[in-house]
This record gives sequence, C-alpha cells and structure tokens, in this order.
Amino acid sequence: MKYSGIGGQAVIEGIMMKNKDDYATAVRKPNGEIEIQKEKYVSMSEKVKLFGLPFVRGVFSFADSMILGMRTLSFSASFFEDDEDSEPGKFELWLDKVFGEKVEKVLMGFVMVFSVVMAIAIFMVLPLLIANVFRLVIHSETVMAVLEGVIRIAIFVTYIKLISRMEDIRRTFMYHGAEHKCINCLEHGMTLTVDHVRASSKQHKRCGTSFLIIVMIISILFFMVVRVDNVWMRIVSRIILVPVIAGVSYEFLRLAGRSDSALVNLLSKPGMWMQNLTTKEPDDSMIEVAIAAVNEVFDWKAYLRENFPETEIPEEEPS
Repeated sequence: MKYSGIGGQAVIEGIMMKNKDDYATAVRKPNGEIEIQKEKYVSMSEKVKLFGLPFVRGVFSFADSMILGMRTLSFSASFFEDDEDSEPGKFELWLDKVFGEKVEKVLMGFVMVFSVVMAIAIFMVLPLLIANVFRLVIHSETVMAVLEGVIRIAIFVTYIKLISRMEDIRRTFMYHGAEHKCINCLEHGMTLTVDHVRASSKQHKRCGTSFLIIVMIISILFFMVVRVDNVWMRIVSRIILVPVIAGVSYEFLRLAGRSDSALVNLLSKPGMWMQNLTTKEPDDSMIEVAIAAVNEVFDWKAYLRENFPETEIPEEEPS
C-alpha cells in the first residue's frame, strides 16, 4: 500500500473526495446524471501553524472535517429537497430577517455545535453515568474504566445498528464503501476502473469510523489513570479530556494510514472491524460517482506511474 494523500466522505447520494486544498463533491441526481462541484478548502492547521503541531492538529482536523462535511452535505441535499415552491414558515422568515445572507452559515454553526454537545453527552457522559451504578459492587477503578469503555462502545454499536436500518443511511453506507474502494484501488497499484474498484476492499485504516473506535479505546487508558472521587468531577474530566484523547487518537490514525507494519495493522483491527457496520458493498453506479469525484481532484495516472511503475496505464483517449 502506498499513501496517496486523498480522503473523502459519503454524502447524500454521492461522495466528496479531497486532495490537499482541493475537494470535489459528486452527486447522482434524481435524473441519473452526475453533478460535480469542485472547490478549495484551506485547513485550520495551514492557516495557523500552531494548529498543525502533533497532538494538537487532531482536534482541528476533526473541526475541518465537520465544516467540510456540512458544506458537502448541504450541496448534495439541495438536489433532493421537496416543496421548493412552498411558502417559508414564520421561523424561516425570522431567521432571514435577523441573519440575512448569513443564515445558512449560522444554521451550519448551530448544527455543528449541537452535534458535538450531543456526541459528548451520549458517548462520553452517559456511559460514565451508567457505569457509576455498578460502583456499589465494583471497587476497582481499573475495572470501572474498562466497564465504562465497554458501555461506550456498546452504545456506539447499537446506535449504528439502529440508523443503518433506514434506507437513506444504508445507501450512504454503500457510498462510504465506494469511497474506500476507490482509495484502496489506487493505493494498491490498480487503475481506476469500475472492475478494479469493485474488487478492492471497503475497509481503510484512515476511516473516520476507525478514528471513533480508537478514541473509545484510548479513553479507557486515560480514565484508568485519571481518577477522581466526585461524580461531577468525573463528568468534567470526561469533557475536558475529549480534545486530548482526540489528539492522541488522530496521531495513531495518521500513523496507521501511512504504515503497513504488522504491529500497526494489528492495532488497527478494531477500527477495521467496526467499518463492517458503516460501509456496505456499493453498486456500479455508486462506484462511478466515486471515480468521478477522484478524477476532479487527483491525477491518479501520475501517482501510479511514480509509485507503481509496473502498472500498465491506459493511453489518453484523443479529444
């Protein structure tokens, strides 16, 4: 495997692929055509050097992913909005009056903040409160930290299982699989064709799902060491340590995405297993969307020539 530098995410009936500052979102519209939007996004770590330091950059990389994710989701959703001709409600009119042209950015900001708060509440605080019930019979802080971690993972798995029953989410997971397959196809030295992509793995070590499971595992290690007696202080410690845990987890994920060592591959197994829940096998039409997004931001032929000289690259078709 050769690191390519490209990454992406699934959106509504489409895929976003990013390479350096360029990103492209390809969406399969209701009429069957593929619509592509290509733009630039400069990450926070590029704008502020401090944000690019090891163990700091993970938090800002996560913030970049959320911002970019909201933008691309908004673009993909625009092709599937209903009742476009209906009259706006009172709340929409109030938002337009107060925020004007900035209303979309304000809403995106609110959704991101709300999402982060809910994620911390559900996946960090709630497991602590559930585990705290067992303190009457468990007196070992190490066992309690492990129990809390197991509950955290169980909540996450249950959440994924429940939402995967929804048709729209299931299709998004299929596009997620197409995204991984495209990247794996190239990073294993194969040309970007539907057949080669279909034959590639739907699991990838740099996946956001792996990041989340790594966060949950590393949190167990942190909370074995950080010990406080008061339940309210435990809640505060869970919230305060989120950026620290995220920073450490990001460094491991970054290493895993660039390494093929036996140890790194072994440590990556839990995240790869978890991807079986968040990626599904795509159909050929979804693979075509993923290829279209890659073609907009990545010269994969040049990449293959440099890293896999043995691969036969197809000649350019005359225009």
